[in-house]
Amino acid sequence: MTALQEIRTHLNPGQVYRRSDIKKWSNAVDRHLNQLQEEKALLKLSGGMYYCPKESPFGPVPPNDDELVKAFLKDDRFLLMTPNAYNSLGVGTTQLYNETIVYNHKRHGVFQFGMRDFRFVLKHHFPSDLCEEFLLVDLVNHIDQLAEDRERVLSLVKTKAQSMNQEHLKNALLKYGGVRAKKELKSIAEI
Repeated sequence: MTALQEIRTHLNPGQVYRRSDIKKWSNAVDRHLNQLQEEKALLKLSGGMYYCPKESPFGPVPPNDDELVKAFLKDDRFLLMTPNAYNSLGVGTTQLYNETIVYNHKRHGVFQFGMRDFRFVLKHHFPSDLCEEFLLVDLVNHIDQLAEDRERVLSLVKTKAQSMNQEHLKNALLKYGGVRAKKELKSIAEI
């Protein structure tokens, strides 16, 4: 079995690999990466990151966002979200955004993988899963970054906050709230 065939045995469709992962199985990593890309066994996402494509009837399927971010950060402590999630709160946000936000403990900035941009935000505290209380607090924290009528949305946020579980909202506000969120929601959550 050649070294290239050995590498192929380790590749799983749908997985994202770093150059360092391939290096474990290769004695000439750059040459093997070039050969695998020529064969379309691996697709390059960005510098040092590769994807083993999963095939569908319509062609190669892009990598799962979770797998992609996990490989990039070498960590599974992150929260993927999009500002479109604010629309589910029913507080008057209606815009659609072509942006994926990654709250994490390691990286900050905009990174492009394949043809998609991910905005990594270094944040010390965030939940493991999206919840309504976190979304509401995060919306108020980032209201200036949204293409919405700020005053209208804030008044609807206050109405929505009154109908939520106050204990959960208070905890979310204390853990994740910035100065603006605490100022806007303190009378409702009684902090």
